[in-house]
Amino acid sequence: MLNTILIDAGPLIALFDKDDTYHEPVINFLRGKNYQFISTLAVLTEVCYMLDFSIKAQTDFFEWVNRHGLILHEILQEDLLQVSSLINQYHDLPMTPGAVAPLESFLSANSLDAAQAAALKERMDFADATLVIAAEKRGIRSIISIDSDFDIYRLPGKRMIKNVFTQE
Repeated sequence: MLNTILIDAGPLIALFDKDDTYHEPVINFLRGKNYQFISTLAVLTEVCYMLDFSIKAQTDFFEWVNRHGLILHEILQEDLLQVSSLINQYHDLPMTPGAVAPLESFLSANSLDAAQAAALKERMDFADATLVIAAEKRGIRSIISIDSDFDIYRLPGKRMIKNVFTQE
């Protein structure tokens, strides 16, 4: 039986780029596991952009997706307001010393500690927002991602999306 799990761009790039730093770690992580990968067109766009150094890598990736190596969760036009809301929610996590009160408020409201807040490297991008929406709509609570951003992002009810790649 396949375990349904979200997958971010980083591990997909690593799978199809043998020179990627994470190529072997991702291959080793996936060995012996039975996953049905779910992702979004926004993530595929990132992957294709990063694989543009090789037509063969891109072609191999598209063929793998076409053989259902990956199932696409469709982001609909009506989802774009939620995308916008998520990007706005995570765009400006105050990290400066002068913003201690807003930071504490944000951390408390989102059940985050300072270490998790520090892990948020920038702002949420479009692809990450679409993965959060896919998680919510499909009831998926696990993701494979090289980034620690998913340690920060929350679903309604402050539920986490567990990043199983960084947890192992």
